[in-house]
Amino acid sequence: MAKKTDDKAQSFEAKMKRLEEIVTNMEGSEVDLEESIRLFEEGVSLSKECQTLLDKAEEKVKVLTQTAYGEVQTKEFE
Repeated sequence: MAKKTDDKAQSFEAKMKRLEEIVTNMEGSEVDLEESIRLFEEGVSLSKECQTLLDKAEEKVKVLTQTAYGEVQTKEFE
């Protein structure tokens, strides 16, 4: 099976890794204003995508958490 390379197909881990690269690049090197803005926009977009993935994962966990009687039980994440 071929691996998808478009942004929407990236895993949460890949998005977080790219976000870390952006932060490191912006903190550690001399980048011009236009590149800084482009990196910032990409970082904000990745951050939103990661939050969406986390929200979806939280919903899945809530649905999968059931009592011994088969009732769905909602639990807060710690």
